[in-house]
This record gives sequence, C-alpha cells and structure tokens, in this order.
Amino acid sequence: MKSNTPLQILGGLTAAEFLRDYWQKKPLLVRQAFTDFENPLSADELAGLALEEEVESRIVIEHGAQPWEMRRGPFAEDEFSKLPETEWTLLVQAVDQFVPEVAELLEHFRFLPSWRIDDVMISFAAPGGGVGPHFDNYDVFLLQGLGKRNWKVGQMCDSQSPLLDHPDLRILADFQQSEEWTLEPGDMLYLPPRLAHCGVAVDDCMTYSVGFRAPSAAEVLTHFTDFLSQFLPDEERYSDADAVPAVDPHQIQHDALDRLKRLLAEHMSDERLLLTWFGQFMTEPRYPELVAGEEVAEADLLAELEQGALLVRNPSARLAWSEVDEDLLLFASGQSRLLPGELRDLLKLICAADALHIDNLGPWMNDEQGRALLCELVKQGSLGFAIDE
Repeated sequence: MKSNTPLQILGGLTAAEFLRDYWQKKPLLVRQAFTDFENPLSADELAGLALEEEVESRIVIEHGAQPWEMRRGPFAEDEFSKLPETEWTLLVQAVDQFVPEVAELLEHFRFLPSWRIDDVMISFAAPGGGVGPHFDNYDVFLLQGLGKRNWKVGQMCDSQSPLLDHPDLRILADFQQSEEWTLEPGDMLYLPPRLAHCGVAVDDCMTYSVGFRAPSAAEVLTHFTDFLSQFLPDEERYSDADAVPAVDPHQIQHDALDRLKRLLAEHMSDERLLLTWFGQFMTEPRYPELVAGEEVAEADLLAELEQGALLVRNPSARLAWSEVDEDLLLFASGQSRLLPGELRDLLKLICAADALHIDNLGPWMNDEQGRALLCELVKQGSLGFAIDE
C-alpha cells in the first residue's frame, strides 16, 4: 500500500498524513469509513461466542449487584435473558480469531504493521450501556457496526489519574469532556493512547474495537532480560580489574557504576538478540493453546499440495519477518528461525497470502530449505490445511 494514496478508511487522508498528524497525537472521526457497512456478526452470534470456554468475554452492568458489576464468561445461555433491558454491555475479545469475516476487517488497516495489531474486540450494548469513562494505554480504532453509540473524549491521562475504587475496571473518577460525537454504522473513531473517553449506547449497538499491542517499558525490560540471560555464561560477572585502593571501604564509588553500565550496555545493545526477542515477543499468540500443530512428513505435505490442498494461517497465529545482515528471520507465534536471504519472497508470501498452494509455492517446491520451513510451520501450528466446509 502506497503511503501517498488517499484512504477512505482515513477520511481521504493518506497513510503518511494520518501518521504525521493523528497517530498517537489526537483523535480522528471518519464518517462512513466503511460505506454501506454490513455487520459481519449478529448480536446473537456474538452472545453465542460468549458461551464458549475458549473465548474471553465479560459483561458489565452499570447498576448490578454493585455499581459497575463485572461478570466473566463463559456464560450460560439463560444468563442473557436475565439481564436488565438497559445499561449493560457484553464484550468479547479476539473475535477475529474465531470469525473469518471479522478478521477480514483487518485488511483495511495494512497501512500499519500487522505485528502491532492486537485483536478485534466486539461489544454489544443495550441502550445506555457502557463501561464508564476510562483510558487505554494503546491506540484503538472504534468502528460502529450496529445501532448508534455516543462517544465523548476528554483529557490526557496517566498512571496518576484518579480512578474509582473498583477491583476489575479502571473507571476515571474525574472525566473532563472536550468533544462529543454520535457514531452510526460505518462511522469510525480513532483514539490515541491515554486519551480519556466514554462510550454510551443510544440504542442496541455493536462496536468493533481494533486495538494495538504496546508493551510497557516494564514488560520490555523484564522479558528481554529474561531472554538475554539464557545466552550469558555464569562466569561473566561484575569485575573491577585495575581498581584503586578504597579510601572508604563502605562507600560505593561512581566508577563502580561505570563498570556496571559497561557490563549492561555490552549485552543490552546486541541488536541481533534484541531483534530476535522483539520479534518473538510481538508474535506471541494471545491464546497459545489454540496454536496446535500436527505431525506431518515432508513427503506427505508435498503430496497433499500437489493434489490441490491449501495451507492457511492459523487464525490465532502471528507471523512477521526481518533482515539480519544477508540473512532473514522469520517469527512465527513466538518462535524464530534464521533463513537465507534467497527465501525472502517465500517469507513475504507466507506472512501475507490468504492461502498457500501449489501455484504460488511452485518456485520453492524444489528448494530443500523452503520445503522444510513449510513442514516446520505446519508442525508448529502456525500453518494448517484448509478444511472443506
């Protein structure tokens, strides 16, 4: 996708203009970002997903057993019939991993890196339903799919912003409204991180929330150092060769900190290890248990493809790739593999194609490493055979 092409989803802005003027800076309202939008999922189908054990879901009732009561799924079917007529919301995470038509919506956001996208959460709200004024620490696009929802935005927030005393929800104690819009089907609102917002259903409505992964500095430091420690020998320790005699043996001198910083910098600045960790971390599946592979022999895999079988990405898998000098790294569902540069087009195809088949895989069917890679991805669970319905 060219960065200078006007995009309907951005109200006629180019990707470059949006990233320059709005991304992580200020909200953007786009009327009819999706013209004649057809809701790919009904409210009943969304409720049906909330009955499933493997699906993450919540119900928030503003005036329940206590203010802002939150219940976690999976839910029993009769639970929905017991809900009040107004002021409640059902939220279902990662619907794109279970409903292909919802996953297709993400194709419209390819002007952003796919490895940054987290999931598509869908909410159904009865009239007056919402989850209270709050803020997120990540970017989100809010697409109206059914009915109308009123959105208000307010101040920028941070970890010091006062919250209501609630065990599960981060509801702002002080919401300072600055703008307000009512969205109808096909309308979309982009919100940058930390911007206070509050959505309330005007009537029965569904909203699609496309959220983005944004690891915190604490997560990065914790996970990267855990990863890095696997590669450091025990004998590599703090040392102070050529130290001078201590004037006061109880004082930690600043030259000790300089040695410590050099020790840390030597390893923390290893770009290859940092890239390997980052790619693995950002492609970790939200639900690892859903990325389950199957044992398959390379010869059997090739035979299936030659007979017309299709390989497709597991909806719960995440794929990305990067360059390392003359070589390439493929990241697949939290794992990585170093590959030669001549497989670049195959990696791009694996990451981007809707399906892999004998026609588009043709050039690599005689490549030993290409065949081995496909077989490994099937065994890992990131790729699998398409099932005829």
